[in-house]
Amino acid sequence: MFLSVIGIIVIVIGFVLVRTESPFRPYAGIVRIIGFLVVLIGAGLSAVQQIEPGYVGVQKLFGKVNNNTLESGLNIINPLVEVVTFDIRTQNYTMSSVHDEGDKAGDDAIRVLSADGLEVIIDLTVLYKVVSNEAPRILKEIGTDYRNTIVRPICRTKIRDNAVYYDAVALYSTKRDEFQARIFKSIEGDFKSRGLILEQLLVRNITLPASVKTTIESKINAEQDAQKMTFVLQKEKQEAERKRVEAQGIADYQKILSTGLSDKQLQYEMIKAIATSPNAKLIIMDSKKSAPFIIDAK
Repeated sequence: MFLSVIGIIVIVIGFVLVRTESPFRPYAGIVRIIGFLVVLIGAGLSAVQQIEPGYVGVQKLFGKVNNNTLESGLNIINPLVEVVTFDIRTQNYTMSSVHDEGDKAGDDAIRVLSADGLEVIIDLTVLYKVVSNEAPRILKEIGTDYRNTIVRPICRTKIRDNAVYYDAVALYSTKRDEFQARIFKSIEGDFKSRGLILEQLLVRNITLPASVKTTIESKINAEQDAQKMTFVLQKEKQEAERKRVEAQGIADYQKILSTGLSDKQLQYEMIKAIATSPNAKLIIMDSKKSAPFIIDAK
């Protein structure tokens, strides 16, 4: 379109040269021909519109929106048409308390009141995309800034509406997945009615009040101490059982020795122990019971 405007200007200059006494008057015809060529080239280029991969184009002419979308690639269109492109790939919108982490600078986390009246801070990321054939309707009803018009306000409102059904501690721990599924279902319907698809909802972080966090930490520490004491008691019981078994074994061994060994066996064991000693010794046996003998270890 820009080249066509330049060509028209060149044509006008050519007609002006014809009516004036100028040294360039003989070239007026050439100037007009060049102007016509520029207009034709500009019109030809304006009639071809390239749409990048992952986008669709919506045609708009004098405020009227065409309901047919232009797919990625080269498209032949009316040179007077304005093409508005929409990104149909997966997009994300993040609301975070961390500076410069979300789409808006500063603290943009969602502050909600739980069922027990405590303020809970939630960081959220929304994954969504535009339905390709719904792009013309979005342009007519919402415009191109659907992120701030639809995505942001709906997500923040639905999270606040659903957080009141849960206690702060439940949101932080046991009911987190349930809460995420609940708000997903709630937001999904609103997005769908406006030409958007909600792909995933990520509750990235839930921050509790400092007093509640301290209480939870104290409870966790108490539970850990209780588990440690249980382990110690179990270990002591096992040690006591081991000692009982050991004592029973010694008692059984002594009982066997006291009832099962004869005097001759005891005498034999005593002699064997003395005989294996490296020290010299002299053993004289009672001649009434056995023949006397001497053992010299050297």
